[in-house]
Amino acid sequence: MKKAVTSLTVVSMAFLAACGGAPAGTGKTDGGAAPAGDKKPAAEAAKTGDKKTLEFWYIDPGDKEKVYLEAVERFKKKHPDVEVKALQTPNDTYKQKFAVAMSGGNPPDVFHSWGGGWLKEFVNQGNVLDLTGKIDENNYVKTVLDNAKFGGKTYGVPLGLSITAFWYNKDIFNKYGLKPPATWEELLKVVDTLKQNKVIPIALANQPKWPGAYYFMYLADRTAGSDLFKNALGRKGQGFDDEGYVQAGKYIQELVKRDAFNKGFNGIPWDAGQGRQLLYTEQAAMLVMSQSIVNNVRQEAPDYEKKLDFFPFPTLPGGKGDPSDLGGASAPVWSVSAKSKNPDLAIELIKELSSTETAQAYSDRTGSLVGVKGVTYKDEFAKRLGALTEKAKDIHWPYDQTLPPDLAELHKDTTQALFGLSMTPEEAAKKMEEKAKQILK
Repeated sequence: MKKAVTSLTVVSMAFLAACGGAPAGTGKTDGGAAPAGDKKPAAEAAKTGDKKTLEFWYIDPGDKEKVYLEAVERFKKKHPDVEVKALQTPNDTYKQKFAVAMSGGNPPDVFHSWGGGWLKEFVNQGNVLDLTGKIDENNYVKTVLDNAKFGGKTYGVPLGLSITAFWYNKDIFNKYGLKPPATWEELLKVVDTLKQNKVIPIALANQPKWPGAYYFMYLADRTAGSDLFKNALGRKGQGFDDEGYVQAGKYIQELVKRDAFNKGFNGIPWDAGQGRQLLYTEQAAMLVMSQSIVNNVRQEAPDYEKKLDFFPFPTLPGGKGDPSDLGGASAPVWSVSAKSKNPDLAIELIKELSSTETAQAYSDRTGSLVGVKGVTYKDEFAKRLGALTEKAKDIHWPYDQTLPPDLAELHKDTTQALFGLSMTPEEAAKKMEEKAKQILK
């Protein structure tokens, strides 16, 4: 990852999101021995039921959830006097639930985050525990860890590193003599061929807005290069009304007008799985998503995996962006609430949740990359995505996890409006820049 690591340092404050959803699951652990420092001996504490409790919230279902709960079990064996109440909540519901818990002063001890601007908002409120000096930072890939560092202090440890790509059905492509497109023109030809054969070219579930944002970010990067977002965010000569952003909007609307997506896509939620079902039932051939889709497939439609493959986002005619550039996200990042009654134990739990053992299982079983050192990629998806990451000149992190909350929300709103053809690319860019001038200094 040497090249990617170097480029990631430049955008370490930036950051992913995208995640899958599925039926919620819960896990609990119980135990019976007190940690060092407690007045009662372990055996006595167990007999009297004198236990401590940690609440652990996360978003991932399937094998990711199983990996987390196995880590919890290992933690329990080391701390048998601790009960861990684990709760899985789908991505978009989680964000709302967590914000309410934080504002109400009743957050979980250990929680999933995406680092970046999402985590920084809670850090600024004084709600996240400073982990500086309490974890071994050498255990983590620096540029991924940096997404949870603010003001020189560390507020989270990364487990996953997710890369966004075009995922497609190999059987459908073979049936119609199609090859993974490397250019925009080739992509449009694929779209047209699929339409002619009554196959939905691209599945999209854009009710939560962030799935459509993947396109916007990639198109802006491919059009104007990796410095566009950095300059717009840093107020360095380019803004969110730059022609690169206008062109990105035009490309989105070209796909919409070409009927590249399923009907009603802006009203379909991601967590409910309807968009993914279009893939599984072979009604649709492609999907732009993070590699979390592999975990979804293995949980929801394991037989479909043999048909699943991916290709990088295509280049654009005359585009200034490097074709090796990738969209990525660091998630999960494990953080601890500043209000935890047992912060030392919570820190031990996030260490277990981001250990090399946990990270290796996470990669092997979910096809994921990780932000933890010492892992060897064995899964074919992970190996191939890892190779792309090593070659990447730059990796851009999701805008909605990087920008200040109000501007991030406007970014998602305007992008969804572009897909809905209710706003022109020029109008969307103008709105973003006007808000940026108010918020960014």
